[in-house]
This record gives sequence, structure tokens and C-alpha cells, in this order.
Amino acid sequence: MTEQQKYTLVKKLENLEIRKYQKCTMATVEINADYEAAGSIGFRPLVTYISQNNIAMTAPVLQQKTKSDTWLVSFVMPEGMQLSDLPVSPNLNIKLHEVEEYVAAVLIFKGITSKQKIREKESELKELVNKYKLNSFGEILVARFDPPWKPGFLRHNEVIIHLHNF
Repeated sequence: MTEQQKYTLVKKLENLEIRKYQKCTMATVEINADYEAAGSIGFRPLVTYISQNNIAMTAPVLQQKTKSDTWLVSFVMPEGMQLSDLPVSPNLNIKLHEVEEYVAAVLIFKGITSKQKIREKESELKELVNKYKLNSFGEILVARFDPPWKPGFLRHNEVIIHLHNF
């Protein structure tokens, strides 16, 4: 089974999970394209990097909007890998960085991650965050856990937003 980003479930509120994510190391590329294209374009250099360096694939693949038609696409490195363990990428577009532990609100859903579906789930996440008076910040992350050949109705996905003071 594919290793997944580590977290502790703090609380469950209806369909919303509050999670505390462990510190991790990520490889990230910034892609200037629309949502669907950015996911595909960003995946290629990241999978090339981990393949060439014999680094195991983990889940999820994360995607986060930074500004109009600019997206960050990220792979979480396997647990225990630190920045100092990773070879520098010859692809200067790949940024290796550490992410400190954080708390986030997470909404899980099945299906494909079309632009429309993501908009719906982002709205649902924001509604739940507001309903429970959670103090969120930053842009929403889309987390895709499954390969593209897996049937859509079986795919596990999440939308995630960081929380202050939880």
C-alpha cells in the first residue's frame, strides 16, 4: 500500500475532520495553467524526480492555487526523509522544502476531481468551517490519493484548509 502523509485525527464534526499533520518534506513545482492542466503538467517533473532518485511514491498529490491560473503541485516525501536526505533536482522548477506540523479542516469525497467538483467541495468545506466557527487561513489544498486509471467512483480525494488556534 502507498504510504500516506501522517496525521492524527483531532475531532470529527459531521463530514468534517480536524487533523494535526506531522512535519514533512515536500517537492513542489509551480505551474501556470488552469486547474486540470496544472495537475497533469505538475505531476510529470515530480514523478521523474522521485523515480530517478529511487524515492517511493506517497499519497496524496497536493494541488493548491496561488493566484489566477497558477498552481502549486506537491509530492510529500516518505516519512523520515528530511531536506538534507534529498538530492538537489537538476530541474530548477522543483523546490524541496519542509512543512512544519499544522492543523487543518478536511472534507473527504469520492469521484473525479473536475474543476466543478472541486468548486462544490471547496464551498462545502467553507460552509462547515464557518458553521463551526473555525479560524481558517490560506488557500484550499486539493488532495488526490489515487492513480488516474482507478475508476472515478472509487477515488479518494480531499479538500483541506489550514486552521489557526485549534
